[in-house]
Order: sequence, then structure tokens, then C-alpha cells
Amino acid sequence: MLLFIKTSKLKLPKRLLSNFRKTCISPSRNYSRKQTQSFRTVEEYYKAFYKRKYEQTFLWGIPFATVLTLLINQYHTTNIQNDVKLELSSTKSPISTDEVTKHNSENDCWIVINGQVYDLTSFMSIHPGGSDIIKLNAGKDVSAIFNPLHAPNAIERFLPPECYLGPLQGTMPKELICDPYTPGESKEDIARKLKLRNKLPPLESIINLYDFEMIASKILSNQAWAYYSSGSDDEISYRENHSAYNRIFFKPKVLVDVSQVDLKTEMLGSIVDVPFYATATALCKLGNPEGGEMDIARGCGQGDTKVVQMISTLASCSVDEVVNAAPSKDQIQWYQVYVNSDRNITKEMIKHVEELGVKALFVTVDAPYMGTREKDLKIKFSNSTQGAKIMKTRMDAVVNNDKEEEETADVTAGASRTLSKFIDPSLTWNDIRELKKWTKLPVVIKGVQRSEDVIKAAELGVEGVVLSNHGGRQLDYSRPPIEVLAETVPILKERNLEGKLELFIDGGVRRGTDVIKALCLGAKGVGLGRPFLYSNSCYGKDGVERAIDILKKEIEMSMKLLGVTSIKELTPELLDTSSLKIRSANLPHDILFDNLYQNPTYIKFLDGE
Repeated sequence: MLLFIKTSKLKLPKRLLSNFRKTCISPSRNYSRKQTQSFRTVEEYYKAFYKRKYEQTFLWGIPFATVLTLLINQYHTTNIQNDVKLELSSTKSPISTDEVTKHNSENDCWIVINGQVYDLTSFMSIHPGGSDIIKLNAGKDVSAIFNPLHAPNAIERFLPPECYLGPLQGTMPKELICDPYTPGESKEDIARKLKLRNKLPPLESIINLYDFEMIASKILSNQAWAYYSSGSDDEISYRENHSAYNRIFFKPKVLVDVSQVDLKTEMLGSIVDVPFYATATALCKLGNPEGGEMDIARGCGQGDTKVVQMISTLASCSVDEVVNAAPSKDQIQWYQVYVNSDRNITKEMIKHVEELGVKALFVTVDAPYMGTREKDLKIKFSNSTQGAKIMKTRMDAVVNNDKEEEETADVTAGASRTLSKFIDPSLTWNDIRELKKWTKLPVVIKGVQRSEDVIKAAELGVEGVVLSNHGGRQLDYSRPPIEVLAETVPILKERNLEGKLELFIDGGVRRGTDVIKALCLGAKGVGLGRPFLYSNSCYGKDGVERAIDILKKEIEMSMKLLGVTSIKELTPELLDTSSLKIRSANLPHDILFDNLYQNPTYIKFLDGE
């Protein structure tokens, strides 16, 4: 991915800053904003997206898309839209394809993005992924690689005029048009996934959140699936997050009038329809290139049940776009914050989102450095000769102790390692105390994993904490949040800190019963990330709405069967948590029952696959 920044305030590595005034932020395709009913209505888009065999591609993928997204969202808050105005107009003469192809070297490098021509020559030496990955594509059209990962308005907001050469006259030769970056996938793989995407089951036939996940596993690119589904290291925490819910059992009440059930509750001073929310997730455009996080906003607000959306700093759409995409102006949205080492950037960002109308800030504190997500790392080099070349470049740099070259070739580390350079690892409790002074919004600490830190947060005066281990993507073998919740609430009561702050939880939630268990143990709200990623990837905004309806109905039914009619009636007395911490209990099996039991089956595609 091309990373161009025109900056006066961003604090970046020295190698990036040396010639930044001569460079520009890479443009993005201005996608259509039509609100589709499902991805069947964008069949032509996907045919165009997947139709060519990829022969010459490079690692412009997730790592630098993630960095660009972070920089775009942060730098937007410095009002650079007033500093940079790009007019792709008739003032520039059309450039022939023959002319573009002449500029295909390190010292003379032009590229084409969405029918526009740009000169990258001055940027070669400071590209964070090294110069090789740009040289490989000099004189080519890189639109198919660039588009899926960028906000539609990146050109208008961030491209200095001097980098723009003019519109392309004609169409680049087929052999000079780069295909989408699809590591580890053959032409046949891509064709098969396109076929399945055109045969999605009817949305009304989806009956649980696992159906979305299964479909997503079949139709997403290997790159997108690896990024969304991966946990850290051996993925013990990722799996345990969900398994822990299976060790909690109910003690239902009977002979209770449950003809009417009310799911409304209050979170951070706002009345909400349901006690769950769509938590922050990055790079939604990997699965939904047109709508991205905007479709999650639409899905959370277009139905009868409105759901809170937490917007990620690393969203592939700008925060302005996501806020503006909300169908209702009173729709509740929160903002997740990664604190930058340059506090002024974070301060301006908070000011901007506050002006946009978000209702709370969630400061992520469990990512001073990004975990090793091996699925994500491995996929980048599957069947990729370019990946192998870049890997060799970095290894040579390590052997030769060339720190500068090692840093610029660090694309092999994946999105997480690249991103970590832009997050301050020195963040402390004092910084949280200072951050609270910058805003009138509720401040919630996201990523707390022990009761001792919940107590510190309560004493500090933050409005809430999210018990979370980042979806099992950070420190492997960190405990499941539901276990931390069960341990924490009694301690808060003992110290008379109950009610001092609100407890939220995410990680591993797939059923309405999971939500109820967390609420019984004292959670104020329950966040879901991957389920909304998958539903959005498969069916767009309507998939998100369907996921909400499924979860709501599961909660309603389970509350009736539990013998309660409101959220406030959900208490620990309704649960048996005696097995919660027994992670390897060897229970006797009922052989007859097991032999008769039929495993659940996944939903089928229309042709039976």
C-alpha cells in the first residue's frame, strides 16, 4: 500500500519525516455509496474485483493499510481538510498509457490509481515498506490493490496537488493492471469464492451467529479471513474466551409471568434498546469493500432495535463517514482511542469526535505492543514470490545489522507489528488521569484483565472499564473476561466500590445466553466484534441488522425460560459458576446419549455446498 502523508504535526519515524513535505497521501477510489440490500446486488463489483488472475502483486496489504487508517483518522482531527484541497479537474492534461509505461524505474516512477496518474519518485526512499515493493509496480495501474482498504474521501482530504499529474487517457494494458492482493489463493480459489458469494443463502434462513461465521469462512479472501479470525500465538485465549461461557449453568425460576420481557437498559447515561453493542473492529472493508464500518453503522440503526456502535480508530472508513452513515441522528456511537506518543494528536482527535457527537471514549490499554497473530502473518507469504523477496531483504538487513533497512522492510511483521510503532507503549495511569481533563465525555478503559486494575480504575474516577483481552489477540493464556468479571464484582462490593464505574465485557460471545450470563455476573453491557464483522462481510448492513435480531430474540427467549422479565432481575443467584475455573474437568459421559446425539449442521449454500 502506498502511504503518503503531508504533515506539520504528525510525529513519525525520522526516515518517514525526511522528505514528507514532498510526498502525498495515497488516494482512494471514490466508492459508490448506494445502500445495497445484500451483496448480491453488487455482483458486478465482485466480478470486476476478482476477475483477473493475479500475476504481479506485492505486499501493500493489511500492514500499511492499518497504519494509513490510523494516520488518516488521527490526522483528520488537525483540520487538514482546510489545508489541502485537491482538484482533479480539467486543469491537468490527459496522460497517455504509453507515457505512463515509460516511467517504470526507481528514478522515474509513476503509477495509476482509479484513472488518475501520480508520480511517486520522490517517495521511493521513504516508503515504510521499502522501495522494492514500489519498484515492482512502477508504470502500472494499482487500483485493485489500493481501493479495498481506503476511505472514499482520502484523495480530497489528503493529496497534495504536486503529486497529481493528471487523468489517464485510455486504459492500461491488461498485463500492467495489478490484480487484488490475494496471497495464498489460486485463480480457481477466487472463482470458487465468487461463485459461493453469488449463491448466498437467503438472509432470513440465517438462524444463529455461527451461520454468518461459516459463510464468511467460505467467501472471504484468505487475507481477510486470517486477519479477522486470528488470535495470538496458540490461540488458547481466543478459544477459552468462548469455552468459559460453556462452564456456567443456569438455575431458572418457574411459575413466573414472563409474557412481557423488557430488554431496555442504561449504559453510560444513555437508554439503549438492548444490553449489547457492536464493539470496535479494524479494517471492515476487507470483508465489505463498499460499506465497511459505514454498513455496521447502518445495520445498527436501520431496524426497530437500535444498537450502540463503537467506532475503531483503525476503521477503514473515516470517523466522519461512519457517524454520518448512521440512519438516525440520535443513534448512539462510541469512539475507541489508541493513544499516540504525540499527545496533541490524541487530544485533537478527541476534540473532533466530541464535536461529531459520539457519546463516550473507550481508551484501549491492552495493546502497548501488538500480539503475534500467526495466521495473519503466515498468509502474507503464501504463494508469494514478492513476499519471499521482501522476507529475504529483511533477513539480510538483520544479518548485516542494518537497522534502517530492517525497519523499512518490516512489512513481514504484519499489521500488528507495523501498527505498534504508532501506539505509545509508555501509557500509564497518569496519562488516563490527564486524558480525562481533555473531554466532558465518559472515559472508559478498554482491555482490563485483572480485578486489581478495575479497583485502580474505580479509584481514578473513570466512568467504566471493559474487561477484555482484545479478543484473544494479545497475550495468549490471559484469562477469559467472563472469569475476571465473576471474580471482580464481589471484590468491588467488599471495598464499597460497587456503582463507582460501569463494567463492560467482550470476547467469545456468540449466543444470547452468553450475554445473559455476563449480565447476571454484573456486566452493564456486552460487546461483540467478530460476529458483526462476519455478518457485515456476508450481507452488508442487512446482515448486521439480522445478527442483531437473532441475538435479541435469543436473549428474550432465554430470559423467559430463566424466569425473569427485565435486565435488572439478572443476578448471580441465577447462575451456577462452580465449574467456571475448572478448565480441564474430566466429566463422565453418557455413552447412549452421545451415540444418539447428532452434531449440529451448518447452513447450506443454495447448490448444497
